[in-house]
This record gives sequence, C-alpha cells and structure tokens, in this order.
Amino acid sequence: MGHLSSMFNVLARSFSLRKVKNNGNGDGREAADVMVKDAKKNEMILRSSGYVNVDGSKNFAAVCSRRGEKGVNQDCCIVWEGFGCQADMMFCGIFDGHGSWGHFVAKTVRESMPSSLLCNWQETLAQCSLDPDIDLESDKKHQRFNIWKHSYLKTCAAVDQELEQHRRIDSFSSGTTALTIVRQGELIFVANVGDSRAVLATTGEDGSLVPVQLTVDFKPNLPQEAERILQCKGRVFCLNDEPGVHRVWLPDADSPGLAMSRAFGDYCVKDFGLISVPEVTQRHITSKDQFVVLATDGVWDVITNQAAVEIVSSTPDKAKAAKRLVQSAVHAWKRKRKGIAMDDISAICLFFHSSPSSQQVHAASSPK
Repeated sequence: MGHLSSMFNVLARSFSLRKVKNNGNGDGREAADVMVKDAKKNEMILRSSGYVNVDGSKNFAAVCSRRGEKGVNQDCCIVWEGFGCQADMMFCGIFDGHGSWGHFVAKTVRESMPSSLLCNWQETLAQCSLDPDIDLESDKKHQRFNIWKHSYLKTCAAVDQELEQHRRIDSFSSGTTALTIVRQGELIFVANVGDSRAVLATTGEDGSLVPVQLTVDFKPNLPQEAERILQCKGRVFCLNDEPGVHRVWLPDADSPGLAMSRAFGDYCVKDFGLISVPEVTQRHITSKDQFVVLATDGVWDVITNQAAVEIVSSTPDKAKAAKRLVQSAVHAWKRKRKGIAMDDISAICLFFHSSPSSQQVHAASSPK
C-alpha cells in the first residue's frame, strides 16, 4: 500500500483544480461520468452475463443473470475493471428490483451508483489530504475504510434522493436492493442495502474451502430492523400462506409487503422504517482467500453458502462459474419449491488470484 499517499495527492490535486477552475458542485460528477464513458469505450465495463479478464489484473469476474417466472428480469449487474482509472481497483454490483417499476429502478441505480461513488470518493480524498488534522500515513487501512464508508453513505443518500425526483420512473411502490464491492489492492470494501448476499471462499486449516458470509441479509424480522420499523409505526408480519416470510407493511394498509428492510425507492414506506443506508465493511484479502460470490436472494433462497462455494470452486472454467451457480439454483428451485414461481437469479463470481492473460470482456446471452 506504499502508493496510497501518492494516489491521495494526485486525486486530491486533480479534484481541487477542477473545483477551483469551475467552482461548481457538479465538477466531480462530470469527471466521473467521463471515466465511465472511457471505460465503456475501452470495454472495461460489463453489464450482462459474461466475464471480465483484463491483462495484468489479478481479477477475474464471471457474471450471469437469469429471468425467473414472475415476468421481466428485475435483476441486473455491473463489473467495472480499472474503476476510477485506478489499475488496482474494481467495482462489482448486483441489484434486485421489485414492484411494477422494479427493473427500471434497478437499472437506474446500477447506472448512477458507480459514478456517484467515484465522485464522492474523489471529493473525500481531496478533503482528507487537505485537512491538517488527518494523518493519512498513520493508519492507511483505517483511513481507507473511513473514506470509503463516508463515500458510500453519501452516495446512497444521493442516489435515493435522485431516484425520488426522477421524472420518468415511478418508484413510490417499487425499489431495488444493491450489493456492491470495491476491490482496491488487497482490500475489499462491501456495501449492502437489502437482502442480496456476499460470500467469501477462503482456505481452511485442512486445505478445504470454507464460506465466510460478508454481509447481513436485511430482512424485516431482524431485531434491530424490526425495532426501527415498529418505532416508525410500520408493521412487520407474515401472511398466512407465507409462514416465515416477514414483510414490511404500512400502519393502516396491507401494502406494500416488502420482504426486505432496506432498499432504494419504495417511498411509500420510507417514513415507516424502510431505509437505504448501507452496511459498509472491509476485509483484507490474503493468499488463502480465493473468490467472493455476490448473488441475489434467488440464489440464497435455495443454495447454502457452503454449496455455492463448492459449485464455484469445482467449475473447471472460471468464465462459466457464475452460469453454473445460477443453473444449480434453477434446479434447486424446481426441486425444493414446487408450485412456487421461481425468482430471478443472478450472481457475480470475483476471483482474486487470476493468472494474467490477454484483455477479455465477454458478454453472453443469459441461459434460457
């Protein structure tokens, strides 16, 4: 992490110069949008099923999304190699929409979150590097986490506010979850809003792979979530035909019945306990850590953490790891949940120690 201070200085100077020159709050966002366009042009961003493997990068990411049996696929994903024009950074995100406008909400958040996060990260870097009371060299790991956490909190608040004001999308009774990861060198920063899940595969003492759940499934019946919802006059209960499935309801109406306690959108219950505040955590990647799986609840409703790790690790071709996990979830739905409409199923498999190869960003059609 020896390059941290120089990265602080370069980004801080570039952001400060833009701000002084233009004297506006949109400068950082505009610069981030330019980076997005450059990444698209250079094929560094993947938004569909496929894989990303860039020359010289340790990262290899496989992506797959499959439509369920409830209509249009409301899941969507993104992988951005070289996030923020930083060679050692990667952004991965998976989004699970719900409600009649859910697919639009999920895609809108997917499009706005990376550039907004990048802008806030640059701004926070600039502010920290110019603050004489902050010693960036004293504890680099701690400072990095604080910067990313602050950036994520600010980003999620801004994205949710922008979504509410969006003129062409009705997110009053529709919304989306958002699970994202930023890899920066040997650190990963995880931010979760909703009930998608990130599971790390690490090598145990006996040499076998062990799953480590990195996120909390934010369901309404979690004690701290239920307490907040009830304090805000919202209600949490299960329907008679769905025992065990706790949902969020309005104080005086049996709607909307959300199965998660955090989400973007869904403004009909934002005053009654639903929030879009992310849980942000970090982990230092070691040689024992092999890969991380990000997946929507369509996977985790029928596949255990251990099974997911075994499925991914036993796939000979890394490029097909996410597809095989999704296919396994499809078979599990048919076997375990007969008579219940299958949910949309999506997964990203991010491998940490990929052997260098030529640049490849390959998109493939979702399996039918």
